[in-house]
Amino acid sequence: MSTINRSLFSEAPEVRIRDVTLCESDSDLVCRQKLARIILDGMFEFVGLLDVDGTIVESSRAALEGGGFGLDDIRGRLFWETNWWSASQESRDLARDLVQRARSGEFVRRDVEILGRDAGKGLVVVDCSLLPIRDEKGRVVFLLPEGRDITEKKRVEIELARKNDQLQQLVTKVQQAQAEAEHANRAKSDFLSSMSHELRSPLNAILGFAQLMASESPPPTSSQQVSIDQILRAGWHLLELINEVLDLAKIESGQVSMSPEPISLSDMLRECESMIGPQAQQRDIRLSFPNVEPLCHVHADRTRLKQILINLLSNAIKYNRPSGAVCVDYSTRVPNRVRVSVSDTGQGLSPDQLDQLFQPFNRLGQDTGPEEGTGIGLVVAKRLTELMGGAIGVESTVGKGSVFWVELDSAPAPVLATMAAAQLATPAEGMTRDSAGEAPAHTVLYVEDNPANLKLVEHLIARHADMRMLSAVTGQLGVALASSARPQVIVMDINLPDISGIEALGILRKNPATAAIPVVALSANAMTRDIEKGLKAGFFRYLTKPIKIDEFMHALAEAIASAEGQQ
Repeated sequence: MSTINRSLFSEAPEVRIRDVTLCESDSDLVCRQKLARIILDGMFEFVGLLDVDGTIVESSRAALEGGGFGLDDIRGRLFWETNWWSASQESRDLARDLVQRARSGEFVRRDVEILGRDAGKGLVVVDCSLLPIRDEKGRVVFLLPEGRDITEKKRVEIELARKNDQLQQLVTKVQQAQAEAEHANRAKSDFLSSMSHELRSPLNAILGFAQLMASESPPPTSSQQVSIDQILRAGWHLLELINEVLDLAKIESGQVSMSPEPISLSDMLRECESMIGPQAQQRDIRLSFPNVEPLCHVHADRTRLKQILINLLSNAIKYNRPSGAVCVDYSTRVPNRVRVSVSDTGQGLSPDQLDQLFQPFNRLGQDTGPEEGTGIGLVVAKRLTELMGGAIGVESTVGKGSVFWVELDSAPAPVLATMAAAQLATPAEGMTRDSAGEAPAHTVLYVEDNPANLKLVEHLIARHADMRMLSAVTGQLGVALASSARPQVIVMDINLPDISGIEALGILRKNPATAAIPVVALSANAMTRDIEKGLKAGFFRYLTKPIKIDEFMHALAEAIASAEGQQ
């Protein structure tokens, strides 16, 4: 034993634990007892030794200090009757149950939590286990209790559970808020769609008949023309206001769909130049566009980019000085970005005006000026630019003019497919005629329940000797009339009193007699999703009210040409 002692304590020839000295002169029994004492006292956990009936034989220092007593005070007492479990009768009952389970041979692994009392801490939570010790015949002769103070762990677990509960409540509230927001967005979308339809329907009659009056033969008198021009100007301005308010509402509700693709900046600026040119010429404004490198492309939604640039160009023309100039330029100095700038020679903007520039309905004091506007266009342009990952800004000097710029990600030029040898024929400007020079009667069926809209299209068709119009006021009547009259083209409203125009289109497509007839939608449902839904359903064209006469007649010409090509 002395050899073992020397090897165990070679670095500490004498170890004192509670004034007990372990040395070579002790007997084997005393040495074992002292060694057991050293081991027990060196443990930080509550460890002890019980007889098989639960009487305490030994205890670690941590357990003694926790109970606030000495070994002699508890030796010979039952395990469950000590001060450790004085917190409650329930604690004592649990401790006694542990002993009973271990006496039967069960190893009670750390699965019992008992509320105990610590002399220095007060009430504590103890995680207990009890190991049965057997002799050579397999009989349980001792019990080895072990306990850990898990009070802090339980506190953390309880706090964590509380935090998790709060987090779950927060998540539930967020989910409810998201559901409410989605419901509100759907309601808002439905309202916007309905409002768009209700506003466009009367505007269709106002602008349509005003355009008819302006193009009558003989032409209106000069005073009549002034009145007509006022009606048209106010009507188109109201339509612009409706469109921009709806655009802004769609953007704010997250309902704007984007289809980003590589866009040729050269092609885009040429399109904008052709669109804005007449407005500049009318106001005697000189336009200057750059020669753009053919491979210069930007990553953007084609329709939205054109909307943004047209807005900037239109403002540069409207708020310019008489005989002023508008200069468009571009730059690729920032890596992977393309900046398009629109400069004018107008009055410029003060710092205060610049601070208010992108606020909705704020026209910077131009409300009483000669130029009509909504104060929304720039706000919409800014939001759309940001949705495409770009930026928009302005630099201005009072008395000299302003430079508005849009910056977007550059994009690699798409690989061009091999050009087809045959070119598509340009849609006819008018209707085809037979070899004798007589105009064949092209039948147009108009399915519409609004009398004013019917009358307007009737007037338009009546101006063309080579066309005649049939009409139906419900979808079912329209389908039946199409089957019997076999018109060259059908113009279809979407909101009909019995079935929708889309449903009517589906019925026409299922009938071999009418399946090939081009159907042009003409509707006040002008939201982007409405147009996409209509085109996906199979309409030849989707036109929105109010009618633009040139656009409408061109669509009819294309539809009739398509019908003749199928014969």
